Amino acid sequence: MTEADPRALLVVFVVALGVTAIARRYALSAPLLLVVVGLAMSFVPGIPVVPLDPDLVLFLVLPPLLYSAALESSTLRLRENMKRISQLAIGLVVFSTAVVGIAAWLLVPELPLASALVLGAVVAPPDAVAAASIGRRLGLQRRLMTILEGESLLNDATALTLFRVLLAAAIATTTVGTGVTILEGLGEFALAAVGGVALGAGLGWVLHRIRMRLHDGVLESSVGLLVPFAIYLLAEELHTSGVLAVVVAGLYLGHKATEAGYATRLQDQAVWKALDTLLEALVFALIGLQLRVVVDGLGADAGRILGVSLALLVVTILARFVWVFPTIYLPRVLPKVRRAGPALSWRGPFVISWAGMRGVVTLAAAFAIPAASELGPGMPGRDVVVFAAFVITVGTLLLQGLTLPTLIRRLRVQDRGGQRDVLDEAAVKQAAAEAALSRLDDLSDDSTPQHVTEQLRTWAQHRSNGAWERLGRSDEEIGESPSVAFTRLRREMLTAERDTFVRFRDMGRIDEGVLRDMLRELDYEEAMLDR
Repeated sequence: MTEADPRALLVVFVVALGVTAIARRYALSAPLLLVVVGLAMSFVPGIPVVPLDPDLVLFLVLPPLLYSAALESSTLRLRENMKRISQLAIGLVVFSTAVVGIAAWLLVPELPLASALVLGAVVAPPDAVAAASIGRRLGLQRRLMTILEGESLLNDATALTLFRVLLAAAIATTTVGTGVTILEGLGEFALAAVGGVALGAGLGWVLHRIRMRLHDGVLESSVGLLVPFAIYLLAEELHTSGVLAVVVAGLYLGHKATEAGYATRLQDQAVWKALDTLLEALVFALIGLQLRVVVDGLGADAGRILGVSLALLVVTILARFVWVFPTIYLPRVLPKVRRAGPALSWRGPFVISWAGMRGVVTLAAAFAIPAASELGPGMPGRDVVVFAAFVITVGTLLLQGLTLPTLIRRLRVQDRGGQRDVLDEAAVKQAAAEAALSRLDDLSDDSTPQHVTEQLRTWAQHRSNGAWERLGRSDEEIGESPSVAFTRLRREMLTAERDTFVRFRDMGRIDEGVLRDMLRELDYEEAMLDR
């Protein structure tokens, strides 16, 4: 595969960010809009071919996206739902590999079974970026979001390990007439899984202690930026799962983030959100731009393979339903399971089944399949596998992605716990304010200025009152609450202070560096007001 021109890649970045800005401005799904724009641009005369480099995706894009998602995930909620997540991230990936692989083998007579199973592994892992963005925007129930996000964190490890094993078997059949045994494949999978988890946990523990000794927010964030790439590369060099190592390390460091300094947390959040936006814009734009590449690879046989690929798209979607519903409801034939609690509503499993959009990992794996050359025979049927993977990826993104918002609204699986969350927030803020005031009483003595302690008491009470004021009442019903008035007036005061600092800088009364220091203080206070 030819390498992408850096100038063309820069243009893709700029256009992708522009499309993302438009999507956010009009409350559209940025990943889906990027795919559509990429498809439209792929055949525009003069637009250069921008091939999807699998090394770029699997090393430079996938690790930071997984790491960032792991940092933001709740280890407690993931642990509570680990049974359901494991059924999807391991069981469903294996099931989809087998079902899609066998279907492809039956539909394309010239495709060897080993190559057909490679296709199954390639399209097995859903990419939850699009589903998660839609779910968050529409307020999908928290448990369903946890399951989808947990699946996306772990299923890539299962699929990529299966892909490596099956690809080795497919290539081996063209050279020595034999492939990798099932026992060897299971052994490699176990080694990759156990080694990846152990390595990620160990490195996460070490990195946390290193960062705690730096005492420098900028340096801590800089180290954090290198973590996913270093862990992924080391894990892959040790023949373990780089994906699992990155995810486990991210979960550990995210759980321990409360021990870091406030500057590190603020910087990390801003840095990773910006990086996520940039990388997600790039990869979804690249997905659409691959249309010309995959069509050119088939030549005159594109029409027949398109029909087969659409049939495999249907098989891929149905396989998820066939797995999800039985794994949830069949165990209820056991009396012990029925006594454990009432049956789940069918609405949640239906949404989980429909939220199976494929993404950039599928295409990266497909493009990573070696083609026949003077260096080796390659994998038989590579062009068919790449084309089918592209159709399934784009088909699931557009078909399921465009209909998922309507499905979530019609089935009413949006989170109704908003009032409960406000109540929990109010209660814990009240407890925190009481603890803060108790500490203030312990530290205050006759030498402490009274106006200082009174100001601190007022500030603590203001923070605890905000959530209580939101319970069961709207601003239209009660007018402007004290907390809202405080925030509005203080923000206007901060604006007046900023204008004064800038005016004094323009008059030459203060230096530019002094201005930046003063503005930084005001920015931190406004960030606290606008949290």
